[in-house]
Amino acid sequence: MTTQSRPSALHTSNIASLPLLARGKVRDNYAVGDDRILMVASDRLSAFDVIMGEPIPGKGELLTQMALFWFDKLGHICPNHLTGEAPESVVTPAEVPQVTGRSMLVKRLKPVLIEAVVRGYLAGSGWKEYQESRSVCGVPLPEGLTNAAKLPEPIYTPAAKAEMGDHDENITYERTVEMVGEKLASQIRDTAIRIYKEAAAIALEKGMIIADTKFEFGLDENGELVLMDEVLTPDSSRYWPVEGYAQALANGENPPSYDKQFVRDWLEQAQVNGKPWDKKAPAPRLPQEVTEKTAAKYREALQRLTA
Repeated sequence: MTTQSRPSALHTSNIASLPLLARGKVRDNYAVGDDRILMVASDRLSAFDVIMGEPIPGKGELLTQMALFWFDKLGHICPNHLTGEAPESVVTPAEVPQVTGRSMLVKRLKPVLIEAVVRGYLAGSGWKEYQESRSVCGVPLPEGLTNAAKLPEPIYTPAAKAEMGDHDENITYERTVEMVGEKLASQIRDTAIRIYKEAAAIALEKGMIIADTKFEFGLDENGELVLMDEVLTPDSSRYWPVEGYAQALANGENPPSYDKQFVRDWLEQAQVNGKPWDKKAPAPRLPQEVTEKTAAKYREALQRLTA
């Protein structure tokens, strides 16, 4: 079946031939036997931890293509969860359109409940914290840094994975040692920083800055560390175009980004029943212009990266 004949947007998949394991903010995960998972990237978008009612057409395919690009580039650093098998091979013919182009058939791993966050630039909540304490997540930083400034060296600021619907909680590296032991904690930290550095260098050659990102890891049946979930997509990373960065830095502003910031900005101004939206479900209905511009941002990021 061709790309043109597939549905223009998929808010929620329905693979009846496989047991549903979980629906995340974006991905629907199905069990394939007891050793594999079919991950279907929907076109859902979440902002402020609330899933929007309107899908972003093509978003799931773009996220999957970008993740596959990075898995291929970074495989020499750390093994990943891809099986190499076609997702279409484990569903019925009628379900193939739901998975083609937007799915990964992956190994079932034991997840490590640590979000491995790496920051190369001062942005978002990190900038707010720096202004108060000259540190980010307990990592001390030098005086004189400004919003969007490049850090002297990338820093590792892990978070504990929360239950569905809750916020992940920033934790110290020492806490990760308590959770998983010194050997695994240091392996995750060092691997995450190395992946970030190599990816940031590749992206920079394409005219894009990766300000920060988060990785997820699991353990295979031999206890080996494996990179899993998505990797370096605009949903898990803050991408800035190189052009415009210097001007934003000079002005102390946030650089334009290749992520859902466009939606967040619109939601900050949105009104529900004459009052500002309280950032709780249900979300305001997104105008078509907002969904189209967001989709265009995702497309541009992938095109620049793979050009």
